[in-house]
Amino acid sequence: MQSLPLPLALTARLLPVAVLAAAGWAMSSGPLAAAPASEQESAQESRSTQTTPEPGTTPSSEASATPPKFTAAPAPCDGLAKATITALVPGAKTAGKEIPSTDESVRRTCSWNALKGYDYRWLDVSFEVMKTEEQAKKSYTERTTEKSGGGEVPGLGEEGYSVVNLTTEDKQQTREGMVLARISNALVSINYNGSDFESKKAPATDEINKGAIKAAKEAMAALENGAKKS
Repeated sequence: MQSLPLPLALTARLLPVAVLAAAGWAMSSGPLAAAPASEQESAQESRSTQTTPEPGTTPSSEASATPPKFTAAPAPCDGLAKATITALVPGAKTAGKEIPSTDESVRRTCSWNALKGYDYRWLDVSFEVMKTEEQAKKSYTERTTEKSGGGEVPGLGEEGYSVVNLTTEDKQQTREGMVLARISNALVSINYNGSDFESKKAPATDEINKGAIKAAKEAMAALENGAKKS
């Protein structure tokens, strides 16, 4: 059987993922600029004149702040079981392909895609670690608001959300599911889509949604297990 060329809309899917990864979440990685020498000297003189706190004094909020639960993103291509990859993306190499990132400690993404017969499937798994829980909460809220029309996923991290959309281009349907979950200062995001090039139809909403949620649960478990081992 002669393989069919993929629609431009699908062959170009890797581009937005690569662009997103290439951005490297640079806004969260830039170091704070050092204070001018004159300010540093003034600060040192001020500290030298302060008296030592008496026993029982309450420490500052900064000193007592709880450190972030996650400090680095785990290897994304190890986040799912091989059986899960085979079931969700038939014909794909289970090793997956990691998308280059400018800062792998902040964000890492793995991608699987394959055409088996006339059925095409694409799966992306991303781990994103932010400096604080507040930053992760803000990002979660912004992204779920942008992808409106979905619903909460109970039991998935501290917050979980899924949404499925259908697109049509050149009479070819593609159904895409997105799941976003947050735990502490880390986010797990899943993008899962499929098409049937023979019927021109897309897989059922239930199939795509359940597949994306299954991948999200496994990825979340991998994230938490990695934190326990470190």
